Amino acid sequence: QVQLVESGGGLVQAGDSLKLSCVASGRTSTRGALGWFRQAPEKEREFVAGINRSGLSMEYADSVKGRFTISRDNAKNTIYLLMNSLKPEDSGVYYCAANTVDRPRGIYDYWGQGTQVTVSS
Repeated sequence: QVQLVESGGGLVQAGDSLKLSCVASGRTSTRGALGWFRQAPEKEREFVAGINRSGLSMEYADSVKGRFTISRDNAKNTIYLLMNSLKPEDSGVYYCAANTVDRPRGIYDYWGQGTQVTVSS
């Protein structure tokens, strides 16, 4: 089992920055890729960014490329999502996720409870 706890969400204005964190625990917490997803009201949950175990391979959704940066610190079992130039359409609940296949766009098996991000215009 893997437990994931997100933090860092909040209410910001368009153009601001925000940094999310996710601490992973459990026997397999650092064996695979870790990623971020988001879900806006009445929309499907969507992939935002993923990073493999070594931290050398990252994937991003087209909508966030150039604005968001994912990173991980395996010594702290933590991943981060630095979000710059935030837009109202970035609003939603952001979920941290983990998989065991070590592919940033692979199938994710474990999920956190989510943290709310709201970007006002």
